[in-house]
Amino acid sequence: MNNKKCSELPPDVVDVLVVGYGPAGATLAALLGRYGVSTLVLDKTHEVLLMPRAIALDNEALRILQLAGLAEDAFEKIVIPEVRMHSPVLGQFARANTAGCIDGHPKLVTFYQPDLEHAMRDKISQLASVTSMGGLKLESLAEEPDCVVASIRDQKGRRHLIRARYLVGADGASSRVRSLIGQDFKGETYAEDWLIVDAGNRHQSAIDHVEFICDPERPAPHMPAPGGRERWEFMLRPGETREQMESPESIARLIAPWIDPRELQIERKAVYRFHARCCNSFSKGRIFLVGDAAHITPPFVGQGLVAGLRDVANLAWKLAWVLGGQASPSVLDTYDEERRPHAKAMIDMAKLMGRLVMPRNKLAAFLIHGLMRTLALTPATRKYFEELAIKPKHIFRQGLFVRHRRRDKLVRGGLFPQAWVRNAKQQVHLSDEALGDHLTLVGFGVDPLSLLSPAQVVSWVNLGGNFLHLGACGQRPGGNCAFIEDLNHAILPLAPKGTLVVVRPDRHVMHHAPSKQAAKLVQTCMDLMSSGDSTADSVSFTIGEPLRMRA
Repeated sequence: MNNKKCSELPPDVVDVLVVGYGPAGATLAALLGRYGVSTLVLDKTHEVLLMPRAIALDNEALRILQLAGLAEDAFEKIVIPEVRMHSPVLGQFARANTAGCIDGHPKLVTFYQPDLEHAMRDKISQLASVTSMGGLKLESLAEEPDCVVASIRDQKGRRHLIRARYLVGADGASSRVRSLIGQDFKGETYAEDWLIVDAGNRHQSAIDHVEFICDPERPAPHMPAPGGRERWEFMLRPGETREQMESPESIARLIAPWIDPRELQIERKAVYRFHARCCNSFSKGRIFLVGDAAHITPPFVGQGLVAGLRDVANLAWKLAWVLGGQASPSVLDTYDEERRPHAKAMIDMAKLMGRLVMPRNKLAAFLIHGLMRTLALTPATRKYFEELAIKPKHIFRQGLFVRHRRRDKLVRGGLFPQAWVRNAKQQVHLSDEALGDHLTLVGFGVDPLSLLSPAQVVSWVNLGGNFLHLGACGQRPGGNCAFIEDLNHAILPLAPKGTLVVVRPDRHVMHHAPSKQAAKLVQTCMDLMSSGDSTADSVSFTIGEPLRMRA
């Protein structure tokens, strides 16, 4: 069994109930467990589905998995050095450079989703505050002034009532939670069906990059995956049926340019339709949506699962701080405020890339691909596509941070960079390990503890705060503050010496200011965490069928 603590009955009361135990729900549970939150995660099934589904992760996603406690070698990955785009007429007309690292992680990797899910469930099994259970189906919800009451049905037909301070729907594109709170998807379903084929036993033959065969007659993305796997995606033509295209004969014919049909070993074949959809709100009262339950992204830029991981990193720490009494419940309103605009921007980018690399007719393909090839000749436009400048930056427009000033390199509301550092014990590690699971006050070349009064230090610690002194390579610590050296001078150049930076647990910058404003900076952040009146306690509504007390 992949579920921990499969006791006969689920607990009656829990702080957070997570519905759905896929990658997003499991990562949320792992993060909540790291913060010590009492969490129950439920799923209709007991086991991880042993089928490849999501296949791509970027550096941000890998950093979130690091935040959730997964070691670098927790699951196998293939680092992708580039993405090539081929035209049958023009040849290779564009490429994206995905070589190298950002924030200590590769820009792009492929992976095998069951491996990731098993690794995350193994991590959760080590967390005392998290319980996972399978074979349970959500039937209805009711929100009371201080909790959500979920009616759950088990495989024996018994009904259970679970009271949770907060509930999170991580139950995928056909989310029961989303339908119960009336957050129907807005967006479009593409007219094209696609056949996905995952082949095994490709250890010696698989390509080492991602390629898009941009043939308007039959577009086909193609990529490698761990375990000697390769994936192809073929767009169906009008009149072609699922049954016809999933036949062994059709698959062998489509993959013949790459594989001798006699050597073809199919692990998975499935026809599905691309979606581009997003809810009008990612929350209602004490109920939240994450991942595919909140938004679905076309796969042209590999951002579907990545977006869900961004959701849970944003939401988990806010739930933990509110439940711990260190933040006002109104802080939870910033989850939707911060995440929804970026999720929509990613969906729009995926739709644009789909139109650029997969035009529907030969004339459009010739014109668009010819233009892209021409644009690649000039440095500015080449950087836009080749160096991924087209990708929307994960910078919040508004939310739980102090508004950004244009001239600053270190962006408030943006991600705090990660780099290799060395601690006072001469141990080398990535800087997020020093930030830990805290709201951290980082001093650039200055000890932040030395700038605050004892009362201010106590107030910051009570807020879930921590302190970190970031020094230059070769600098030695002084004082009682935790200290790290910026070994490659990757972080310190972003702000003047003496700058203080408040980094949220999800690694976004809340605020920064010169050291002479230390007291004001701390107070501003404390005010942000306590700002506004709670609206959750005044909301009460019933969803789905009426609840009946357990017999």
